[in-house]
Amino acid sequence: MAPPRRRRRRGSRGGASPAAPAAADAASSTPTAEQSAPQTAPPEAEEAKTPARRRRRASTGGRRRGASAAAPAAKAFAHPSEEEFSRILDFYGVRWVYEPRSFPLRWDEGRAVELFTPDFYLEDLGIWLELTTLKQNLVTEKNRKLRLLRKLYPEINIKLLYKRDYHRILARYGFGPLARAETPRIEHVLFSTNQVRSRVAELGRQISEDYAKRAPVLVGVLRGGLCFLADLMREVSLPVSVDFLSISTPGADGQGVRITKELDTAIEGKDVLLVEDVVDTGMSLGYIIAYLKTKNPASVEVCALLDKKIRRIADVPLRYVGFETPDEFVVGYGLDYLERYRNLPFIGVLKPEALEENVAQR
Repeated sequence: MAPPRRRRRRGSRGGASPAAPAAADAASSTPTAEQSAPQTAPPEAEEAKTPARRRRRASTGGRRRGASAAAPAAKAFAHPSEEEFSRILDFYGVRWVYEPRSFPLRWDEGRAVELFTPDFYLEDLGIWLELTTLKQNLVTEKNRKLRLLRKLYPEINIKLLYKRDYHRILARYGFGPLARAETPRIEHVLFSTNQVRSRVAELGRQISEDYAKRAPVLVGVLRGGLCFLADLMREVSLPVSVDFLSISTPGADGQGVRITKELDTAIEGKDVLLVEDVVDTGMSLGYIIAYLKTKNPASVEVCALLDKKIRRIADVPLRYVGFETPDEFVVGYGLDYLERYRNLPFIGVLKPEALEENVAQR
């Protein structure tokens, strides 16, 4: 008899969310092995999670938005970082399920003896996520399991967020040890003042050609893209107009992402070029694009100063990109760290010494 499934912790907005994709349930080529497999990861696969699960009770906090009052108690997060990340997902209205599935990776005489349990399934995006904020000696093992999972289940879209990636995402919204650390020094200049100036001029010329005989509306997102927009508009040889909007950041009020400053310009029937500073996960940008489209513009395109493809979660289209940047925490030219460094004329990389010190102490 197959053991009962583990209880799932869900985050949702606007109603109950569907179950994880059927592909995950049917992925195993050995159904009997999967049915007989225990729905918990083996000790070697989840070394850092299992003790925490045994010690901690299910959360007794408020219900997730859209959850049923009669739903079973949610399973406790195994690590504080997972709960922090769930708050970011909730803020953006991204529906998620916590550890909904264990994937068999190795069998012995018809029984699964090695499993892999991703931390999150993002239902609206069809993506599985595994957070790696653990000791580095466990990262190699996780990578091995992910390679095997992708080979056995090629239809599963799974991404690994490394410790450095995860804490930098959190720091952008004021969470995690990096947000509480001492301000690190600037390690090196990533893009010099001349490089930035030259690339912005190239983008301006390209936009002028593509929008010839039109009058686009340049929309900036406050506040990181202010410098970029100011320089870019002066390189566009067209009769452009400019407007700004801003969106909320996660806070104590528990509300989801929302527009905090509306456009002052009517954009119905107009060509809109959204000017962004950095595109990383794509979740903010996806929300803004959807908002702009409700205003019935003729078109909506995106011009981003920096593109961090390695951090992408939501698939968003970028027509113009200044630089593809490595996975570094960057500041300058409008970009900040705790509201500092915006006025630097170049784009530099922070040396997050405090990040490693704080993580090591956790």
